[in-house]
Amino acid sequence: MADWSDGILLKVVNVLVYAFFTGSNVYTVAGPTPVYGAGKETYFTPASWAFGLWSVIHLLLLGTVIYQFFEPGKKVIIDGVNWRLPLLIVLNTVYVSVWSRGHYIVAFIFALLVSSAVSHIYYIVKKHHSAENVNDELWIHLPFSLWHGFTTFLIFVTAFEAFGVNAHRHHAGVFTKVFVFLALLFLESTSAAYAFSSPEGDLAGSIAIAWSLFAVFDHQRSSTFIHWSALVFAILSTFWIGKALYGLFTRNRTTSAVTDSERAPLIGSV
Repeated sequence: MADWSDGILLKVVNVLVYAFFTGSNVYTVAGPTPVYGAGKETYFTPASWAFGLWSVIHLLLLGTVIYQFFEPGKKVIIDGVNWRLPLLIVLNTVYVSVWSRGHYIVAFIFALLVSSAVSHIYYIVKKHHSAENVNDELWIHLPFSLWHGFTTFLIFVTAFEAFGVNAHRHHAGVFTKVFVFLALLFLESTSAAYAFSSPEGDLAGSIAIAWSLFAVFDHQRSSTFIHWSALVFAILSTFWIGKALYGLFTRNRTTSAVTDSERAPLIGSV
């Protein structure tokens, strides 16, 4: 077993940037002027409860920074992900900061950078570090899957804030409805891709998008077309999750039955 101090510099940096990341987001939510739900209103703005997913990600990342001090966690977080994790956290913190100040074009650029960084980590984790135990699933695969899916959604939220019309000042025109519809379609398709990306699927990423689509449906009341389109795509996204779960269940049951039959004693007459 490797010493817990192996890679101690990166481990300490991960702890520090995580603390800063969490502190800045808590201040954004609980500070004197909360910003979730108080920014520019667009025809893609979700209900404020959509951002509750950050709390789940933060809680899981707490487990991540603790898990890095154990050998299985170090192998992935320190040796595999390496300095990409603090880079991602810094980029995400800057994104939230500029977004909360209403600098939406700059925020959109940082949303793309965050997406690129989390996609790189997501690829490394999924491609080279399959989960070998429950801790790998909880503290490595789950947080980055949720982060990856939610960031994909936030790119569209920020894009509409940067380039879309203000819903308080303008009615939803044809072009706005078309762009919102295409964004919803893309997200629903991405949710399906997550669900069937591998034999096991990536249900966490799919759930993050379904959650977000329901939040758009809940908040968008001024346009009937957008309101019900969001619901349809949210339901479709949920359907893909259910179908993937059913496939996973039946596959595991079949595998278990085959294994049991292979272990059964051979009975023959002499």
